[in-house]
Amino acid sequence: MMKSPNPIDRHVGARLRMRRLMVGMSQGKLGEALSVTFQQIQKYEKGANRIGASRLQQLARVLEVPPAFFFEGAPSTDPARPALAEPPSNDHIVDFLSTSEGLQLNRAFAQIRDPKIRRRILDLVAVLAKE
Repeated sequence: MMKSPNPIDRHVGARLRMRRLMVGMSQGKLGEALSVTFQQIQKYEKGANRIGASRLQQLARVLEVPPAFFFEGAPSTDPARPALAEPPSNDHIVDFLSTSEGLQLNRAFAQIRDPKIRRRILDLVAVLAKE
């Protein structure tokens, strides 16, 4: 039986992928910087392989973010915390932002300076999403 990735490992991997794409680095280049294969980077990004503390520190250095970046918005795994205290999951947002299209859309949208145009684009997207 295949074991599914831990939600925290998946989240950290998604944040890794998002940051790697944000800086325009390939899996191969990141692998070279860490002396691992691009396949290992793929496994990290999917959450299939856990990222150790020293490797996480290396990733943070290479991608120029603090190590805490990879845990921002991570789901809580503390069973002592009541489920009602947790905000709704935003995994789908992190997943979308981890894609090339998500990053391109966000970069382009951020370059629009006129707030009225930004609002009109949001309205258009909302209408298209309902169709």
